[in-house]
Amino acid sequence: MTTNETVLILDFGSQYTQLIARRIRESNVFSIIKPFNFTITEIEKLAPAGIILSGGPMSIYDENSPKIDNKIFEMGIPILGICYGLQLISYYFGGKVEPAENREYGKAVLQITNLESKIFKNVRNQSVVWMSHGDYVTELPINFTVTSKTENSPVCSIENEERRIYGVQFHPEVAHSLDGEKIIQNFLFDVCKLSGNWTSQNFIAESIIKIKETVADNKVLLALSGGVDSSVAAILMHKAIGENLICVHVDNGLMRKDESSQIVKMFEEQYNLHLIHSDATDEFLSQLEEIEDPEQKRKIIGKTFIDVFERESKKYDAKYLVQGTLYPDVIESIPVQGASVTIKTHHNVGGLPARMNLKLIEPFKELFKDEVRQIGRDLGLPESFIARHPFPGPGLAVRILGKITRERLTILREADEIYIEELKTHNIYNEIWQAFAVLLPIKTVGVMGDARTYENVIALRAVTSTDGMTADWYPLDYGIMEKISNKIIRNVKGVNRVVYDISSKPPATIEWE
Repeated sequence: MTTNETVLILDFGSQYTQLIARRIRESNVFSIIKPFNFTITEIEKLAPAGIILSGGPMSIYDENSPKIDNKIFEMGIPILGICYGLQLISYYFGGKVEPAENREYGKAVLQITNLESKIFKNVRNQSVVWMSHGDYVTELPINFTVTSKTENSPVCSIENEERRIYGVQFHPEVAHSLDGEKIIQNFLFDVCKLSGNWTSQNFIAESIIKIKETVADNKVLLALSGGVDSSVAAILMHKAIGENLICVHVDNGLMRKDESSQIVKMFEEQYNLHLIHSDATDEFLSQLEEIEDPEQKRKIIGKTFIDVFERESKKYDAKYLVQGTLYPDVIESIPVQGASVTIKTHHNVGGLPARMNLKLIEPFKELFKDEVRQIGRDLGLPESFIARHPFPGPGLAVRILGKITRERLTILREADEIYIEELKTHNIYNEIWQAFAVLLPIKTVGVMGDARTYENVIALRAVTSTDGMTADWYPLDYGIMEKISNKIIRNVKGVNRVVYDISSKPPATIEWE
């Protein structure tokens, strides 16, 4: 989705790029991330109201450091450079960037030297900002002025007010920069002159119009997994095209306990959707037999999903396929050249075959999870459903490390159900962004009834997060943890050990595969 108030973020590989997008959207302005080599033609087509140049891990003078077409600076669009973005501005306008004698990582005190700068409107002098750089500007770019400094950065921010080009050495997008939100909002509203009219209600209205124009009178298949994303997409699509929407729920044999039957019942009875239930368990499990590599699992599942949908489409002469792909799926699957790497392929993104007979509609591919949840609320879905924890597209296939068998699926389903029900019983389920059990590819020695056992290990995972891009492990109470462990070991045949994952993202990902 784009609006006439889109802010374009050019990504140079910073670990904080997604946070920039989040902060802008929290101000009711639509933002979109593109790689640093996004072309002038593409920028002109997007017609952004402002451009932000992200930070990045490389030095401006590195041989393969990412650069942009300097025509961007002549387009008359307001620009804000952050960290590497500031150094890039300095480089193009004749300034000098050198390795810092005292590199800055972490908190620094900002001394504002130009209190009239639009960027620093209502920002406290001596405010704390977050630094993460090894280079700094030693000579000002031509026609730019210094607006702030820190103890180790004499040029901490610069501006050319006439050109509406600004740069800051620190990261205003992170929570540690205490007035960072104000700085970003100053750029949005005082420099770019935006109104901040991007809301979930506007998204719904605009999406319905766009979907109607795209689909016309054609039939559309929707992959209804029963998760939040696909379910909200189903209600949105039904509002737009009514009976031309055909929802297909594929039981791939990788769902949680009794999940498929519950999904079919809810959407047929409560929402009166045209729903096809396709049980493809045998097809999926036969394709996954002996497969251990997680990337292979994702690609096989993605291809098999499409095979099933294409068969169903022929029955209804459908032209389109709807998927609930989210922005983090896209971001994590597309690397920034020279600066970052692909984290993992999502079956909704890189798992699709190169040639496919159905045209894709992905209404949420530029949204974060919490934004989709708000759209679901606005569409009338119950909070109990909206608040469900995320579930990966490949299902339990990426929560079983190693080979997938029916026996191992049964073990994981039973353990996971016990875990989740205990979280709900203790009223902490809604405090957690995502919780699930993982079946490890190892067995350990145990003792049950005075007999030696050699059985499976279950790992429990629970994290807190806002959008899934970063996450902290949830400090589960020891007493609750003990109860869950005992209940799983006593009731799930084949398990004799339970462990708890205390890794955050980064460095770990939320899912294990």
